[in-house]
Amino acid sequence: MFKGRHFDRSVILLCVRWYLAYGLSTRNLEEMMAECGISVDHATIPRWVIRYTAQLLERFDRRKGSVGRKWHVDETYIKVCRRWMYLYRAIDSTGGTVEFWFSERRNLTAAKQFLCKALKRHGRHDRIVIDSSRTNREAILLCDIADRLQDWSRRELKPIRMWKSAYLNHRIEQDHRAIRRRIRPLLGFKAITTAHVIVGGIEMIHMMRKQQAKYACNQQLSLAEQFELLAD
Repeated sequence: MFKGRHFDRSVILLCVRWYLAYGLSTRNLEEMMAECGISVDHATIPRWVIRYTAQLLERFDRRKGSVGRKWHVDETYIKVCRRWMYLYRAIDSTGGTVEFWFSERRNLTAAKQFLCKALKRHGRHDRIVIDSSRTNREAILLCDIADRLQDWSRRELKPIRMWKSAYLNHRIEQDHRAIRRRIRPLLGFKAITTAHVIVGGIEMIHMMRKQQAKYACNQQLSLAEQFELLAD
């Protein structure tokens, strides 16, 4: 990953991790590196973040642990190019992140793409808790029907049960806060591609803190240790 880089991998990983995990600007990181005797221009750090975040997230997805069978599904808002876009998210009953999907629009197509991605990666689940969103309800029904039609095991699959409850879905509303807390200091994104990569990195950091990687489940590794393992 770091072949041919001017800076040492430890410096690059440190800047990428700090940028994704904490409310620091690139100029904050430039000053912090200068205090350590390392001269890094603030314009270099965003390029590192964009280049390496996607690779680290891909590696994390391959090592992600299993999730529970009861999901909570909801979406939150992100400002990109001065307009609101949407981040579809799902967590299980223990708070672990199941899946996320960044979309320019909030409609049936986006909700269906998100749920199909989650079903393909994690398999069928028993229950989904949603709020009063009619779009999410229709997307679940469509994905459930398509999944049962494509099943070749010749066994009758039970339909996915839906619970519509704003109170029960308070769990994922609380989980949104961790993502919004890091996004807020960024004051919005200037490009959709940049937003997609950085939001994915913030979600990865959030999952690391929940110890969702297979290599961290029983070891309680720190964020820095998990980053090092991903980069190896």
